Amino acid sequence: MPIDPSARISPVARVHPEANIGPQTVIGDFCIVEQDVAIGPNCLLEPYVFVKRWTTLGAANEISAHSVLGTDPLDKGFTGERSYLNIGSGNKIREHYTISRGTKPESVTTIGDNNYVMTSGHIAHNAVIGSNCVIASCSLVAGYVEIEDHAFISGGVGIHQFSKVGRLAMVGGSVRVNQDLPPFFLYGGLYATPIGLNLVGLRRAGFVREQIARIKQAYRMLYLSNLKLDEALSRMHTEIGGPEVQHLVTFIRRSKRGICRPETA
Repeated sequence: MPIDPSARISPVARVHPEANIGPQTVIGDFCIVEQDVAIGPNCLLEPYVFVKRWTTLGAANEISAHSVLGTDPLDKGFTGERSYLNIGSGNKIREHYTISRGTKPESVTTIGDNNYVMTSGHIAHNAVIGSNCVIASCSLVAGYVEIEDHAFISGGVGIHQFSKVGRLAMVGGSVRVNQDLPPFFLYGGLYATPIGLNLVGLRRAGFVREQIARIKQAYRMLYLSNLKLDEALSRMHTEIGGPEVQHLVTFIRRSKRGICRPETA
C-alpha cells in the first residue's frame, strides 16, 4: 500500500493515491502531494506545504508552512522533462522555502541529512548540500552550487552558480559568494573574503588543539605568506599534513572557479 495506514493525513490535504507515504508521517491541512513522490516515516508537513512530482524525502523531516519542494528549475533552458529532488533524513526546512529539482533530464538536486534551513530562501537546481549544515533566512543558493558538511551560511547570503563552500566554513551575513570558499575558515566582507579560522565551528565539531593548530598554520601559509598558490599547496601537503589539511589542499586543487582571496590595500 503506497500510503501507510499509520500516516495521519488531514481531510483537507490532497495526496495523490500513488504517492508513497511512510509510517507515522503527518500531513497537515491544505498540503498537496503529487504522484511520484515518496515521503519516509515520521515526517511532518505543516499546513500548505506543496511537494511536487519526483521528490523523495527520507525519515523524520520537518517541513514548515508554505514551502514548496521539487519546483521546476528557474532556468530558461528547462524543457519540462523528468528530473529529481532527493532530500535525506532529519532535516528542518522552515517557512516560505523553495527547492528546485534538476534542470537536465534525469539530473538531481541533493540535500543530505540533519540540515537546518531557515525561512524565505531558495536552493536552486542541481545543488548538492551536504549534512549538518545551517542555511539562515533569506539566503539564495544558485544552480550547481556545492556545500560540504557542517557549513554555516548566515542570513542574506547570495551564492553564485557553480561555487563551492567547504566543510565547516562559516559565511557572514549578506556576503556575496562568487568563488570557492575553502573549508574551515570564516568569510566576511561585501564579496567573500577570508578573515580567519571558524574556531567556534571547529571546536563544536570536536577538533582538538593539534588539529586546529595545523589548520591555522595552513591558513597562514595559504593567505599570509606571499607564496604562489601551487607552492603554498605543495608545502601544506608536505610540511603540515594531517587529514584536515589534506582535505583543504584537495578542495583547492579541485576548484574550477578559483578560491576567494584576502582584500588588498
